[in-house]
Amino acid sequence: KFLNEADRDAIAAAVEAAEMQTAGEIVPMVVSASYHYPMADAIGATTLALPAALVLTPLMGGWLWIGSWNLWLFLGLFTLLFLAGQMLLRRWTALKRLFIAKREIDEEVEEAAVTSFFKKGVHRTRDETGVLIFISLFEHRVWVLADRGINRKVAQDQWDAIVAGILQGIRQQQAGGAIAAAVDQIGCLLAEHFPRRDDDRDELTNLIVED
Repeated sequence: KFLNEADRDAIAAAVEAAEMQTAGEIVPMVVSASYHYPMADAIGATTLALPAALVLTPLMGGWLWIGSWNLWLFLGLFTLLFLAGQMLLRRWTALKRLFIAKREIDEEVEEAAVTSFFKKGVHRTRDETGVLIFISLFEHRVWVLADRGINRKVAQDQWDAIVAGILQGIRQQQAGGAIAAAVDQIGCLLAEHFPRRDDDRDELTNLIVED
């Protein structure tokens, strides 16, 4: 849903065009989430269920004639509300994000990006010129990871500007165009330092989308 077929084709075409000018390999990757955050489900469900159970227990206890503060009624209500809260948080991602610390999100996305960098073989290019554009939808985060051959040549502020451009495009609901533009920018950066070689070949896939 994040990228339609036209968006995917445009991004793949942008990667192909960029790699015609450079020995670098560019891999945009979109994932639905970097982590499932089970503690956020527990904390959020407790936060929602506890006050509701405290309010409902005396009301239902009086109605059922079992006492306003029946412990078993409270525990039963809390359990049911807790389970309902967990289901709500799993479906309503914007609410779930409220119960996750920014630092935890940054750490999980960074870990997922680094893991993907190695798992997808971006570190195995012949000239150490692989670049991963990692986009994690649930967390609203973008990471750009470049192999060590590139990081010796390209400054961090250049990567930061590319990330900012992708995020702005996503906010404007123009994700496909923003990612394609970022690919073009990265291609230009790499072409300066790593021009295409006569024996160059496409070493990595041009787009990865995972649920």
